[in-house]
This record gives sequence, C-alpha cells and structure tokens, in this order.
Amino acid sequence: MIIQPDWLVASGEEVSANTAVRVHDGVITHVAPPGELVAQFPDDEIVDASGCALLPGFVNSHVHLYGTLAHGIVIESPPTGFESFLDDYWWPQVEDRLDQEMIGAATEWVCAEMLRSGTTTFFDICEAPGALSGVLDVEADHASRAGMRGIFSFEATERSGQEIAERSLRENLDFIDAHQDDALISGAMSWHTVFTCSPQFIERAADEARVRSTWYHAHCNEGTHEGNWARENHGMDTMAFYRELGVADRSFLASQCVQMTDSELAIIADTGTRVSHMPLSNCEVGGGIAPIAELLAKGVTVGLGTDGYVNDMYEVMRGAFWLQKARLRDPSTLPAHSVLHMATEGGAQALGLDYLGRIEPGWTADLQLVNCDFPTPIDASTICDQLVLWRSGHHVRDVMVAGEWRVRNGEVLGVDVDRARRRVVEEASRLWGR
Repeated sequence: MIIQPDWLVASGEEVSANTAVRVHDGVITHVAPPGELVAQFPDDEIVDASGCALLPGFVNSHVHLYGTLAHGIVIESPPTGFESFLDDYWWPQVEDRLDQEMIGAATEWVCAEMLRSGTTTFFDICEAPGALSGVLDVEADHASRAGMRGIFSFEATERSGQEIAERSLRENLDFIDAHQDDALISGAMSWHTVFTCSPQFIERAADEARVRSTWYHAHCNEGTHEGNWARENHGMDTMAFYRELGVADRSFLASQCVQMTDSELAIIADTGTRVSHMPLSNCEVGGGIAPIAELLAKGVTVGLGTDGYVNDMYEVMRGAFWLQKARLRDPSTLPAHSVLHMATEGGAQALGLDYLGRIEPGWTADLQLVNCDFPTPIDASTICDQLVLWRSGHHVRDVMVAGEWRVRNGEVLGVDVDRARRRVVEEASRLWGR
C-alpha cells in the first residue's frame, strides 16, 4: 500500500510535506513523492491520509499493565514517602492481591488503550506473587490478539521469600525460552531493586539472561530510598554497586533513574546502560524529576514509559517536555523533537529493537496517522511542537503494527473495547474488595 499524508514525520528531526510511504510485507520499502510511487506501483492500494501526519508508532519502554486496576483506588494507608508508597500501599493493596484473571483483564484493556493512542510496542514488567506461574503467557495471549509487539518480564524479587523468588526467576526464563523466535512477542529478564534482591540473586538473573542472549532490567533510584539503602548496606551508590557486580553494561535497562548522583550519571554513560523515563508516575509517587537532560547530553539512550499510570504517550511526552524545563528553569531544554525521539526510536533502542521507530526504507512498518486540524498554521519547523503539545490519543486516526492495521478511524480492530471495559471494571472492583 501507499500512504499519502499531508506531513511525514520520519523522526524527531526529519519532517517533510508531499511525501508518501510505501509498505509491503510489514516493511517500509519506499519514501518518496506520491506521484513517483503511484507511477512505479500502479496496482498498490492508496491510503488517503489527507489532513493527517504520519509518525512512527510509539514505543512504551516501561509499563505495568496491571497498574490500570489501581486507577482511583481508595488507599487504605496513604503513603508518606516513596518507601511508604511500596510498604503501606502498592505491595499489600495492589501487587500482593493480583491474580491471573485481574491481570488478563487489565492487559486486554491497556493494549486497546495504548493502540488507540498510537503505541505499537511496549515493555511490560509484572509483579504479582499470587499470579505465578504462567501469568506472562496470559498477558502475551491478549497482546497477540490485539496485534501488538510486546516484551514481557516478571519482576523477580526476594521480598516475598525464596519460593516466590525462584518461581519468579523461572517465570522469566521459561517465557524467554518459549518466545525466542516469535515475531511480535518476546521476553526479557527483570529484577526489582537492590533493596529487594541480594547480590547473588541479581548476578544469577543477569547470567541467565546472558546465556539466552537477552537483556535485563531493574528499577533504579525511583526515590531517595534505594540510593540511601545502597550506601548504608553496600557502601556505595546504586549504580556503583551494579558496576561492581558487572551488570551495568549495554545489556542493562535501568528504569526511573530519578535521584541520581553525578557519579551515577557518569557510570550510566560510561557503561552504555540504557534508561527508561516515566515523568508522570515519578511525580505521582513523589519520587522527583529525573535528570534526563543531563543523561541525553552524555549520549545515553533514553526511552519514555507510562509506568501503567497514564498510558497515552502524548500526555507522557508533554510531561517530559515541561518538567525538564521547569527543573532547570530553561525553556530551551529538551525540545519537542527530542521528546518525540524518546517516544519512538529512542524507546526502540532502549528495548534493544533494531529498525523500529523511524520511517525509512528497510524499517519496520509500525506507523500512526494523527489528525492535524490545528487551529494555527503548521510547517516543518513547528509540527513537532504542535504534535507534542496539542495532540492526544483521541486525535490518532489509524495505527499499523508490522504492516497490519490495528486501529482504523479510531476503532481498535482486535479488541472488543466495550467488553474489555466491563471486564476490567469487574476485576478492579474485585481487587478493591467491592
């Protein structure tokens, strides 16, 4: 097919008008003026995208699919800080109550939610001791039916005892092994933090991932608690401890990275550690604002994530755009094209995915068409700002994953959205004890 938009945003810094894209067998084959492509391929289907911009699909580099079940929950013990957020609320009231039915309902709903707001790819981290074993298969089944590209992991941890620790590690390994050759579904290794996992457990998890030629992930300094804990118990910062263990390298995706010392930022850059940034959820838990501008200046690969909090990546981009400016009191910080890059190609790079997140011949056809009926004029120099600041998921018209339409005219094709909504409400009510 040949897609003919008004504007082509090939990447954050590459914008053009009067440019069409040809897709064949799930791959972008040509990017050229529409007349040239129609003349060269007269039998191709023509997709009229007048009034729209064509962008790469978004890559959500960090999501907890089950997180939607807690939206609006009445908190039994309101947290007083990040440590309290985990100990008094998130673990006892959410994660420790989850089962496979709840997580399946949440996955179906959030896949639809992400698709219709332009996200085609995501990395999920599940932590639900009561849902072991096989919960990643439940999630993957729903993602497959929605037609999304998903990387799944279970957040291995020793906080619930050694039996759960072993089963959580095995959940990751079995899933990674089972999906080595799948086109859209794959697995990665994940452990929680240095304060819930012993050095031996972390080393073992990383070693098992290396044997399988996959990468590994952990939350890192989401608040001040982990850094303080690492200095008190290991005599060094969190990232220095990871470097000493030999896991701070190009295979490591460190999420959050909010309360970081200057030396930790240097370690991330020097070791090639990748980062996923969740600007909105960091605010919600009172963690702070991550030093993303400094990480990008050091050449660190950074992707954007929703953390399962607000799953519309347009809203997340706005948060990243505004918060760095406010933190540094500099309106030139983190321009819109850089934010758009983090939401697309940067996110793909953070997840170790090649040829994804850019509109270029030979790259995967993960695309979104976004309505551009702005109330002010647009041109190549302003469209990125317009998209980041004044579009949201309800402006997304069509979404394609690997060359297949998954959203058409705002309708999610692979999910019965009304049924999914009813189901997730029922399961959230059950989680809440209603």
